[in-house]
Amino acid sequence: MEEIFLLKLGELVLKGLNRHTFEDKLIANAQRRLRPWGRFRVYSKQSILYVEPLDENCNLDGAWEAMKRLFGVVGLSRALACPKDKDAMVEAACSYLGGKLSTARTFKVESKRADKSFPLTSIQLSQYVGGELDERYPHLQVDVHHPELTVYLEVRENAAYVHANPDPGAGGLPVGVNGRAVSLLSGGIDSPVASWMMAKRGLALDMVHFFSYPYTSEEAKEKVLTLAKLLTPWCGRLIVHVVPFTAIQEELRRKCPEELFTILMRRFMMRIAERVALRIKAGAIITGESLGQVASQTMDAMKLTGAACSLPVLRPVVGMDKEEIVTIARKINTFETSILPYEDCCTVFTPRHPRLHPLPGEVEAAEALLDIDALVDAAVEGIERIKIDP
Repeated sequence: MEEIFLLKLGELVLKGLNRHTFEDKLIANAQRRLRPWGRFRVYSKQSILYVEPLDENCNLDGAWEAMKRLFGVVGLSRALACPKDKDAMVEAACSYLGGKLSTARTFKVESKRADKSFPLTSIQLSQYVGGELDERYPHLQVDVHHPELTVYLEVRENAAYVHANPDPGAGGLPVGVNGRAVSLLSGGIDSPVASWMMAKRGLALDMVHFFSYPYTSEEAKEKVLTLAKLLTPWCGRLIVHVVPFTAIQEELRRKCPEELFTILMRRFMMRIAERVALRIKAGAIITGESLGQVASQTMDAMKLTGAACSLPVLRPVVGMDKEEIVTIARKINTFETSILPYEDCCTVFTPRHPRLHPLPGEVEAAEALLDIDALVDAAVEGIERIKIDP
């Protein structure tokens, strides 16, 4: 028979009457991710998502890598389908896992009988197949506690499946099942990680990037687009809303106290991000703020920046230190791009002594000198929207 992928569902199995909504979204996401790699059938039965190639032209390796980044899946296996017969399962194990069986020193067989009409119990099937493999591979020793190789047998509705140790999946919830949000994407380490973390919780994302040409270069903008591209294997297709931010920063420099510049700039970012969110019917704003990491990320500063908008502000890395964030950035392959030495708008006109704890009313007094609505309207009107495909 044929090779197939078995994807184990995570939190979805706990969703009760809403479970079909989560599974439908996961299947749709899987089908989109598989499209570049050939024709596949994707369906769900007994808490397993099956990914079945429909012709010999399918690129199984490419499809496998795509499925490893599919949020909503906690484990996945490449398996060989075979008839629901104990001897057929022995032959399938030898043909499909022969290389692993030849090089391993210890093994065990673990069976799952989801089809209760199968005549052997799970223990009986494991004992039979394990005994046959023990005879065919004399060098192997049985170790039921810490085996080097576990041979998995799954007897399910349509067929039996043979596979070895599963790979970990991406976890989380299917992208889009919890709605949409806009994520502030800079060129740094934190914001791509924050975006990834919220996509993992089922949010579909649009990205908002603030671009201050000529103070920031085209290379800096391309760096951000590359970061968005690196997120698409996890998040799916993204739209990056590139906001012209130069006029706002120059107006702040002309009219406002230098020590409040960073907080005032962040408040404009939140207002513009909210306008983008309302336009695309998103329900939240995501930032990469980490408490105490920089001057704009004190509790007082975050309170003031969050107050500039009415939508919820999600800060998934707020309690993480830099090393924890870097570990995730390396895992999702954004770290090396994030550390490229191109400036971003947050480094433009950086105050020498930023105010960490603004006094009551002084931010509002500074903003009274500005035509906030006109500045925000002009920035929103000038947004460039760039579609990033996986």
